Amino acid sequence: MQINWFTVIAQVLNFLVLVWLMKRYLYKPILSAIDEREKKIKVQLEDAKNDKADAKTEQDEFNKKNQAFDQQKKNMMDKATADAAAQSQKLLEVAKNNAKTLQDKLEKTAKEQQADLKHQMEQKTAREVFAITKKVLATLADVNFEAQSVNVFIKRISEIKEDEKDLFKKALSSGSAPILVQSAFDLPEKQQTEIKSAVTKMLGTKPSFGFKTSPALLGGIELTTKGYKLAWSIAAYINSFEKSIAEADKQSPTSLIEKKRHAVK
Repeated sequence: MQINWFTVIAQVLNFLVLVWLMKRYLYKPILSAIDEREKKIKVQLEDAKNDKADAKTEQDEFNKKNQAFDQQKKNMMDKATADAAAQSQKLLEVAKNNAKTLQDKLEKTAKEQQADLKHQMEQKTAREVFAITKKVLATLADVNFEAQSVNVFIKRISEIKEDEKDLFKKALSSGSAPILVQSAFDLPEKQQTEIKSAVTKMLGTKPSFGFKTSPALLGGIELTTKGYKLAWSIAAYINSFEKSIAEADKQSPTSLIEKKRHAVK
């Protein structure tokens, strides 16, 4: 079999031309398109990577801000709790102080009421004793109680000791005010004259006098001048008697036992 070299050469040339044409117009554009596509994909991947990094950065920033917000919220809550506790403590202290003040006021009011009641009882007792004494004296001695009170007061004036008399004179000489004589009852002119005479005799001088009715003295007479006082009244005897009873009660066995009991407590 003979080979047709012309045909072979022609086919080779055709093949080479075909390869050149395919490379020129087919493979090269395809390869260029593939390279361009790869570049685009690479760029997109780079962009995606950058976007991912940006997203992570933003996420980290958000987490930091969120943590800072949580810490700030916690601090605010702690401060609010502390302020509320302090305010509660302050209100509690105010309530305690108000309660103590109220208790002190109640105790003071109770003591004042007790003292007022005691004073009223003393006044009532003195008035009753005064009335009873007046009736007894009028019945037994057939004398007027007021007159007898004046007689007792004049006797007391005459029995003033020298040192007390000096005090009386000194007080009288230190001022120009008259000697004030107060009594629980109205003094007749005769009894006023008797008192004046007794005082003048005792002092050796003739001072000026003033007379005033004061029912609060409860059956007594009181002579006062600047810095000196001489008094006699049933109320004084009653108060002295009450003090004696109180002292006796303090020294009683029962009171001593109570004191020891409180001391043990």
